Amino acid sequence: MGERVAYIRVSSVGQNLDVQREKAIAAGVAPENIFEEKKSGTNTNRPALKEALRFVRKGDTFIVSRIDRLARSLADLLAIVKELTDKGVSLHVLDQSIDTSNPAGRAMLQMLGIFAEFEAAIRAERQVDGIASAKDKGVKFGRKLLLTDAKIAEIAQMRRDGLMIKDIIAKTGLKKATVYKALGQATTGEVA
Repeated sequence: MGERVAYIRVSSVGQNLDVQREKAIAAGVAPENIFEEKKSGTNTNRPALKEALRFVRKGDTFIVSRIDRLARSLADLLAIVKELTDKGVSLHVLDQSIDTSNPAGRAMLQMLGIFAEFEAAIRAERQVDGIASAKDKGVKFGRKLLLTDAKIAEIAQMRRDGLMIKDIIAKTGLKKATVYKALGQATTGEVA
């Protein structure tokens, strides 16, 4: 019988890995076989996951607490499961009681992956609806406009008063390119 290897992940630095670590140890994973990281599941650069997948060997069991800790989409999940299967490694998902060493476990894993992807799509749709509703109510999104008409006029006046560009930059706190853009707009009469 092979090794038990676990991958545990939380989405942000402020979150804690302790609960997942305890579950992995309770499932028989040696602490040195636990690969941990604090990265968003949507982040494709997950070095600890890559390292864990390289580490496992034929006959090993790869353990995660939940599917959403492992994959960011159904396609990602299926690619990881295929990689594990090709290496002769089974996947055990603790919280959902899934074990890919048998056909029922593989079927359940695919169904849960589909539901997870569906849930993510609904969440994204709600976010788009929320943003549209906020915009309808007058909420402004994005960075605050740096070059208002008043700021452009102020910069143009400073330049007419003989201030050097470096002095205008120091007084306004704007970058050099922004000051030149303002002067260009003042000269051409463009509105910000």
